[in-house]
Amino acid sequence: MTPEITVLSSLATREAHLALVPQFERASGRTVATTWAGTVDIIKRVSAGEGFDLVIASSTAIDELIGAGRVASGSRVDIARSGIGIAVRRGAQRPDVGSAEALERALLAAKSVGYSTGPSGVYLAALFERMGIAAAMTAKARQVPPGATVGPLIAGGEVEIGFQQMSELLCVDGIDVVGPLPAAVQHITVIACGIPAAATDPDAGRALAGFLAGSDARDAMARAGLEPAG
Repeated sequence: MTPEITVLSSLATREAHLALVPQFERASGRTVATTWAGTVDIIKRVSAGEGFDLVIASSTAIDELIGAGRVASGSRVDIARSGIGIAVRRGAQRPDVGSAEALERALLAAKSVGYSTGPSGVYLAALFERMGIAAAMTAKARQVPPGATVGPLIAGGEVEIGFQQMSELLCVDGIDVVGPLPAAVQHITVIACGIPAAATDPDAGRALAGFLAGSDARDAMARAGLEPAG
């Protein structure tokens, strides 16, 4: 029996990935086994030498792993771009977030704010510092642990307003996506693939990366709230 192609992936492309992998499996005759994790855990697991055939994460994380010799040099393939979205509980009043100034007012007015430990959360923490509201946010912030998503907290009323990659919010039931961050403060994360140094079937990993980056994958990526990488 041909072994499975093993993938370690962040959650940002999950909806598109789940739609696209069956197409790849039919075309290639191979099966794909995907493990989902947060960026922090992805870096830890690949750095520890776990033998996945492909890793999918932010380009920053992939570059870090390449620099550490844990992902093969030259194996990075960019597959999508993802902006940060804003959401509230379904039916709740939608705050005005049409400008950076309006966003700041909405943040200060909110009773609670949720965000992740991934790339979007790292960026938001820095944004709060730049806005001069970091102390106010610390008192009301709920940061989900690695591998978890903010959507369920918003849907359950545990946070009034939440932020995460747009692709991770659009698929969540029980929330309303208000929109993306205002253009002046938006942050785009490039999602990329890489071949771990410990991969047992690097050629299969490259084939899957090429498929996910190809033109046949663009519609599924767009439906999931992702933009083309190039």
